[in-house]
Amino acid sequence: MTIATLHENGEIAAMPENPFAPRAGLMVWMGEEIVPVEQATISVFDHALLYGDGVFEGIRIYRGKIFKEEEHIQRVFESARAIRLELPMSPERLSRAMYETMRANDVTGDGYIRLVVTRGVGALGISIRRTANPTVIIIVDKISLYPLEVYERGLHCIVSSFARNHPNALNPRIKSLNYLNNVLAKAEAHAAGADEAIMLGLDGHVCECTGDNIFIVRRGELLTPGTWEGILEGVTRGVVMELAAKRGIPVRETSLVRHDLLVAEEAFATGTAAEIVPITEISKIPIGDGKPGPITRQLMEDFVAYRNAV
Repeated sequence: MTIATLHENGEIAAMPENPFAPRAGLMVWMGEEIVPVEQATISVFDHALLYGDGVFEGIRIYRGKIFKEEEHIQRVFESARAIRLELPMSPERLSRAMYETMRANDVTGDGYIRLVVTRGVGALGISIRRTANPTVIIIVDKISLYPLEVYERGLHCIVSSFARNHPNALNPRIKSLNYLNNVLAKAEAHAAGADEAIMLGLDGHVCECTGDNIFIVRRGELLTPGTWEGILEGVTRGVVMELAAKRGIPVRETSLVRHDLLVAEEAFATGTAAEIVPITEISKIPIGDGKPGPITRQLMEDFVAYRNAV
């Protein structure tokens, strides 16, 4: 199959099919039913499309079980509340819907859930008073942000020129569909030949990567930006802090600046999709000896053991 496009001279030319299109046979939860991916569509008048008005969650599935389900459901409800969006189902119904979508896709092992709640169809204009019927979308599929070699060599990062959204503008603790800030920073990293971008706040303090939280190791202590810096309260971030404490590794939320990144002994990013991935280069400067450090490697092993045991 090809996609036809109209040239300026009126001739029709053939274009290759989108290589990034969803896999055939995928079943998606839309509103109150599960439909084939080809039928999983929203209105062009949905304010999620028009204004990025909605919230989402990325959730892992391990061995057929939703990882940290309660925490993710709580966070999506908190994000929705923060933008005055009322979810059209209870937490219990949402849980059942996710498992129903997993069964519809025969997912009994590992996988990934993208949970989206749109504002709903409305009139043109940004007023939420002119919208109705928020839509819950549940996608169950696979995800792989980085190839295996990146986990072995570590991420090469830049410090982005795009500042992280100020909490008083659009609080990053809200996992909203308005992700352009992150998208632009990620594109900047790729244009520079890097894997990822680290974002600073308007005050120059370290916030997080474009889709993950960040940790550094300094003098044997694990440091990470506090929630007051304008970061997402990552679920994986919380697990890593617990695992470090069990290892007797001191963990502290604090304010960090660019200098702290560059003189760190180790650094790594954490997130639902990425899990724990080392950072070995920032702005062309090696972190430590330029290889994943011992504390990072230990926590990577501990995380795998933890998520396989729950």
